[in-house]
Order: sequence, then structure tokens, then C-alpha cells
Amino acid sequence: MSDFAGMEELLRDFLTEANELLSDVDNKLVELEKRPDDAKLLNDIFRGFHTIKGGAGFLNVDELVKLCHLTENLFDKLRNHALTLSPELMDVIMSATMVVRDMFQSLERASMPQPADAGLLAALKDALDGKLSEPAANTEATASDPALTPAPPADSPVAGASGDGPDWNALYHGLLGTAAPAGKAAAVREVQPGRSPGRRATDLPEADGMRAGRRDNDKVVVVSQETTIRIDTNRLDQVLNLSGEIGLAKNRLNCLRTDILSGKDNPDTFRALDEAVSHLDLLVSDLQNAVMKTRMQPIGRLFQKYPRLARDMARQLGKNVELVLVGEDTELDKTMIEELGDPLIHLVRNAVDHGIEAPDERRRSGKAETATVRLSAQQMGDHIILEIADDGRGMKPDVLRRKAVEKGLIDADAAANMDDRHALQLVFMPGFSTKEQVSSFSGRGVGMDVVKTNIQKLNGRIEIKSIVGGGTTFSISLPLTLAILPVLVVRVGEQPFAVPLALVREIITIKPEEVQEVSGKATMVVRDEVLPVRSLSGLIGWPQEKAPAYGVLMQSAVNNLILAVDGFVGRDDVVIKPLEDVKPKGVAGATLSGDGSVVLVLDMEQLLSEPHVETRRSLFDMAA
Repeated sequence: MSDFAGMEELLRDFLTEANELLSDVDNKLVELEKRPDDAKLLNDIFRGFHTIKGGAGFLNVDELVKLCHLTENLFDKLRNHALTLSPELMDVIMSATMVVRDMFQSLERASMPQPADAGLLAALKDALDGKLSEPAANTEATASDPALTPAPPADSPVAGASGDGPDWNALYHGLLGTAAPAGKAAAVREVQPGRSPGRRATDLPEADGMRAGRRDNDKVVVVSQETTIRIDTNRLDQVLNLSGEIGLAKNRLNCLRTDILSGKDNPDTFRALDEAVSHLDLLVSDLQNAVMKTRMQPIGRLFQKYPRLARDMARQLGKNVELVLVGEDTELDKTMIEELGDPLIHLVRNAVDHGIEAPDERRRSGKAETATVRLSAQQMGDHIILEIADDGRGMKPDVLRRKAVEKGLIDADAAANMDDRHALQLVFMPGFSTKEQVSSFSGRGVGMDVVKTNIQKLNGRIEIKSIVGGGTTFSISLPLTLAILPVLVVRVGEQPFAVPLALVREIITIKPEEVQEVSGKATMVVRDEVLPVRSLSGLIGWPQEKAPAYGVLMQSAVNNLILAVDGFVGRDDVVIKPLEDVKPKGVAGATLSGDGSVVLVLDMEQLLSEPHVETRRSLFDMAA
């Protein structure tokens, strides 16, 4: 039986507010390290703990009340100048917030949290008495494993190329809500709140500790998903107003229908019908946009979790890093925000761990000791652009090519013909790593391939720009929402298929004399770039009845390619409907065209993952 029987709604409201308060406290703690005498910050943090304590007291969560009370008293002394903030004291406070989050996780399972670790409570009491001299180590609240991998050497090619880095399970999983593997620090949350119900535990590799549940005695513990959303009442009012207007438009159409059925078929009646249909079309479009806006949330709710992550990692590695947030008010669909959590974890931690140099190396390079990692968001048209940029050592394309060849991911000929832009994309290949030896922290070659895969699942694209010695920038382009998918509708014979527009670079014509065969593969040269040609009919297993006339230049995974098709229908924005009873390979779902026919929406990543080589003969000779 639940420890909170009859209080579920109160508990849910408390957790919603408390999680936001604690995230705000975490950010203010990071700022407080820079400005330890800032009275406003001290007061805000004090009030945050005080409010959490009050709500916990109302629910009789005594262990949470006890921990918050001790932390609140610390800040009372700090703001009254009875204590001075030291790095050791800040470590204790940060550890306390980690345990508070762990207690929230217990409450999300509707069970009372366990008492905080005795060592942490003792450290808090010593701090209150002014006796704290050693940092609190090896408690359940320790933010990360004590063993650390040294920073990459000066000739390391990447800011995030290895994709894995130190195993920061207790740190970032505790902060962001996923579970660490057994044997790691105990103060770890079990799943990320707010993950979409359809998310599978296998979407991310266990090697990186990202599992959606934890096995206790062969029983998977699953935390309830967050299914609520806060909506501005003005947006709801707009939806209601539009609904009312659509009702009036419906009444008008019914009247005109009655007139026509009764024999009133003069030009004025048909003109009125045309105007009413056009008006209804406009209202439906406005209502669709208004409903989509109710799902939009500021991305700052996600961004606010990362300053603490960057701070703790930098402190453990002995680096000075400032995480700068830009564009926190940019809005994105709630589901998109939930799914972005894991990719951004990888990118931020890799920037801090691999991209940023140690202070002495930065001094030798003439850089400021304090490095900057910039996490930004902005809307451009119907897309959101996210950037994670650092001013670290950058990536070396030659080293990336050499490592890929050494690991058997590409052959020497492919490496020799690969330009620097494509060489940077090698970091997304499964199994790619720049580490010489595999350790418990690095060298497994997982992480960045997961980032690429998850971004593409959101119908987005990720690109890299890097300057050796000047830093690296990862740019992510995402649609505003997953509910409506921009597609390019192509034809194989007379059958239309929809391809996600996010993967399309341009459309070209295919002339047989321009298609050459290189190493047994059909290729074309587009602006000095040699690209493989794959026919859509071959990918879906249909016979090639005639030579393809057009090509869709697509960017997929590491490689660019030309998708050969028979023709085009045009660009469209569609709502994907899942196929309930059958799920053909390479099909993401279906949609309806304007004439009512069914159009299959292709999962291009799945189709292109099939080991199939297109020859020139299969494109043209067999078709003839």
C-alpha cells in the first residue's frame, strides 16, 4: 500500500514545484561559487530549501525535512556572515542537493525516502559548528566516482570524439534522473522523469549506464511518467475562441447545405459555399497552430539542469569551466524537450571532459584559464537550432581518419578520399574512440553514436565545426514539433512514398552518362563530392522497371548519398499515423494525401542500414 494513500494529488503538486525549485537552487549554487558574497543569491537559495522543507513537512516526509532544515540553517548562517563559503562547504551543500533529488525519486514511487547518509549529516552539522575541514568523501551523496581518467593529452584530436569519457554515472544520472549501473554511488535516480511513455530502456546502451529502470532482485523498478503540462491561460483562451468560431462556420455550412439540397443552386449560393469553406480552412489551420502552441515549453527548463553538471565535472577534473546559457526562452514541443535530455548530457560532458584543456595547457596556449562552454537555442523558421560550443583544443581530422582506419571502421582508400568535414563525422560511428586502451571510463566507443541516433529519431540533424586549437561546435537542427512532419513525397512507379525533409539536401537529375562505377558501386560526382547512388526501389525490394530520372541528395548517419527515384509529388506537412497490426521494415508510419490515398512514411535510417550495394547495371541495364 502506498505511504501516501489519499494524498496522490498533493504529492504530485509538491514534486512538480519542488523539482523546479531544486533545479533553480542548483543553478544559483553554481553562480554562488563565483559570487560567494551575493546576498540575493544566498537569500534565494535559503528560501528554496525553506519552501521544499515546508512542503515536505505538510506531507510528513521527516527525512527530507531533516536534511533541508540542516541545509537551510547553513544558508541562514552564510547570509548573516556567521559562516564563510569554502570549496569544502560547497561540496557538502552540493552533496546534500543530490540526496534531496534522490529523496524526490522515492516520493515519485509514492514511498517514504530512506534517511540521508550518516556521513553527510555529520558533515552538515560540522559545517554548522564551523568544524568542517575535510571535504565529505565516499558518502552516498558523492557526485561521482573518486577514480578519474586524466584529461586527454595535448595531441588528442577531439572535443568529444571518443564519445564516452569518464563514467559520470552518479553525477549526471543523479542530476538528470537516469539510473546508474549497480555498484556505483547510491545517490542515483532510477529513471528520468518526464520521459515519453514509449521510450524503451534499450534506446541507450547499458555501457553508459542509461537504463530506464534498475533491477532489484530481478524486478525492474519503474517510476511513473510525468503526463502533465503547464499551459498559459491566454493560449487556452485562443483555443476556445477558435473552437467557437469553427462552430459558427459549421452552422453556416449546414445552412448552405440545406439550401443546396432544397434546390437553391444559384451562383450566389455556390459563392457563399466557397467563402465558407475557405474561412473554415483558415480557422482549422489557426486552431492547429494554437493547439501545437499549448505543447510548447521554454527549453530553459532543460538547460537549467546543465550548469550543475558542468560545474561538478570541471571540479573533479581540476578544470575551470563556465557554462553559458543563451536562448532559454526559446520554445520547443514538450516531447522534444524530454527526448533531448540524453543527447545534451553526452555533448556537455564531452565538451568539459575532452574538449576543454587543463588550466596549465590553456596558459601555454595563451588562453584564459577559465574555459567557456556555450549552450544556446534559437528558432529559425520552422526549426530550432541548438549549439554546444567550447573554446577548447578542437578536433584533428587526420587523427580521426587514422583512428577510424585502425579500428576497421573505414578502409585506407576511403580515409584518403575523405575531406575534413566528413572526417569530423567519424566521431558518430558506432565503436569509434580515440582512446588507446579501454578502461572502465573510456574507450568503449559509445556515446556520440547514441547522440546521432537519438537526434535523427527526432527528425533532426547534427553537424560539427571544429578549429584545431580553437574549439568545437555541435549544431543540432530540430523541427518545432514531432506531431507534424515535413516530408518530400517521391514516386517509385506510380506509388508515392514520404521521406523526412530533414534528411534532404537538394534534388538533382540523374543522367546515365553521369553515373560511374567505383569499387563496384554506382556513384555520381556532385560539386567535386563523390556520392554513392542508392535506388529507392532497391531499398524497398521492388523491381527496377525503368531507369530512375531524379536523385535526392540526402545526409544520413556518417555518409551522404543520392537516393534515386522515378519522380516527385512535392513537399508536404503530414501527421504520421502508426501502423497498428503490421510494421514493415523501413516504414515509420502512414499518412493520407490530399486525394485520400495512403502514403507510407519511410524510416530512411533503417532502410539505409541494410547491407546493399547498388551497381550501375542494377540502375540502368536491368531497367532496360
